[in-house]
Formats: sequence, structure tokens, C-alpha cells
Amino acid sequence: MSVVLGYDESPGAARALRAAVEVAAAFGERLVLVYGAAPPGPTGEEYRAHYEAIRQAGRTGLEHAVAAAEEAGVPAVVEVIDLSPAQALIEAAARHAARVIVVGSWGESPMRGALLGSTPHKLLHLSTVPVLCVPTEAEPAEG
Repeated sequence: MSVVLGYDESPGAARALRAAVEVAAAFGERLVLVYGAAPPGPTGEEYRAHYEAIRQAGRTGLEHAVAAAEEAGVPAVVEVIDLSPAQALIEAAARHAARVIVVGSWGESPMRGALLGSTPHKLLHLSTVPVLCVPTEAEPAEG
């Protein structure tokens, strides 16, 4: 089995990484770091340049996550998948017999997530694997 993490270097993903590493370490499982790099719409030269930029950003961000996992003694593998983030995570979870899919949230309201189709919202409705949705950290109160 494994723990699959959707990772994109957002604040929610940073906290989700910490949670995913803890879960993987607790169960002695491999961490599968996934970046969904859905190809943009139209084709042509701009498409190829944009698409490669998306894939490179994903690879770079995942390198930071691999370092954090290795520091905690958790084996990790990286996948940049040419699907939307939710579909990429579902597909990776199936291939890696995932115990859980871990994702971060942006702290948006449930209504906003439902209307805009956030990745956590899609996963909660489409995944047959349990989903752990990690909220972003609250901003420290001023005072």
C-alpha cells in the first residue's frame, strides 16, 4: 500500500505534505507525490511551451517534497501525470494501491469549492479511496 499526496507548493499543500509524511511513516508505507499537469486547451507552439512549463514547475515543486519525505525517512516516488489534479490523484491511487489520498485545501468555503470545482471537493465525490483534506494553517492573530 501507499499514501498518495497531491502536491503543488501551495500553502495548503505544504501542510498536507507534513500530514502525508506522518501517515506514511506511521504505517511504514511509501509516499507517492503526484502533480496533475493537465494539458491546456488549444494546440500549437504556445500550447507546447505552456505545457512544458507546467510539467517543469511540477517536477521542481516535487523535488522539495521528496527532500522533506527523505528527511523523515519515508521513501518517496514522484509522478507528473497529464490529467487534471483530481483525476491524476485518483489514477495514481489506483495504480499504487493507496491507503489514503492526502490533499491540502485553500481555506475556501465549501460553497466556493463546490461552485469552482476544487480538487478536494472533486476527490470527496469521485474517489473510492479515503481522502484526507488538510486545511491551511490559520494566520496568527495580531494583537
